[in-house]
Amino acid sequence: MKYTLSQAAEATGKNKATIQRAIKSGKISAKKNSSGAYAIDPSELHRVFPAMGQRVAQHTNATVRNGAQRDENPHEDSALQRIAELEKELAVAEERKNGIEGQMHHLSETVDDLRKRLDQSESRVTALLSAPSKRKWWQRGG
Repeated sequence: MKYTLSQAAEATGKNKATIQRAIKSGKISAKKNSSGAYAIDPSELHRVFPAMGQRVAQHTNATVRNGAQRDENPHEDSALQRIAELEKELAVAEERKNGIEGQMHHLSETVDDLRKRLDQSESRVTALLSAPSKRKWWQRGG
């Protein structure tokens, strides 16, 4: 069963906008269904963004490997939870940074385009002002 954009975001812990940007940039291939919603193949999505379950499993495996230490140190559970919280905060911050970088890139392209248009307009105005007058024969003085 294919994911919708919302389901894909929920499955990966990412923002819907992040998933959509990945689709638009070609990192993830997805098709739109008849209603216009994305249909994202789970294997295609998780090729780029690991599933939330995989992230939890990675932390669990690390905890199991260090099981003896975990039993001896009850504060390790809270430390692991804090690490998970900080990783989530870091992921959100990275998402924001990527969004801001994308906006900056778009604005930079817009500024460049406007500069080109201004230069072209200035050239046209200069050409019009320097062109000889094309007055009719009856408007000429002689």
